[in-house]
Amino acid sequence: MTRHCHHCGWEWPLPGSPGRTDVCHQCGADLKVCLNCVSYNPRAAHQCRDRRADPVQEKHLANFCEYFEFALRTWTPKPGGDARAQAARDQLKRLLGD
Repeated sequence: MTRHCHHCGWEWPLPGSPGRTDVCHQCGADLKVCLNCVSYNPRAAHQCRDRRADPVQEKHLANFCEYFEFALRTWTPKPGGDARAQAARDQLKRLLGD
């Protein structure tokens, strides 16, 4: 189990949690976000299991949550994400004649 970017899966190599301004070195996504936190749960109130935390509207953007703890988990790519990107590349190749 590793700590990784919620967007692309890049593994966070440093000890400790990222700061508010830390971004993924691979895709540029913010790292201190609700989607990377152990308390994030889409089925919980405000999508957070930690009742002390203030509600955050933008779960994919950096925030000032004091209770953030980087989740340890196995990276699984988002379903359909690669297929959509590959279809766009194929369409561009056809358009440019490559």
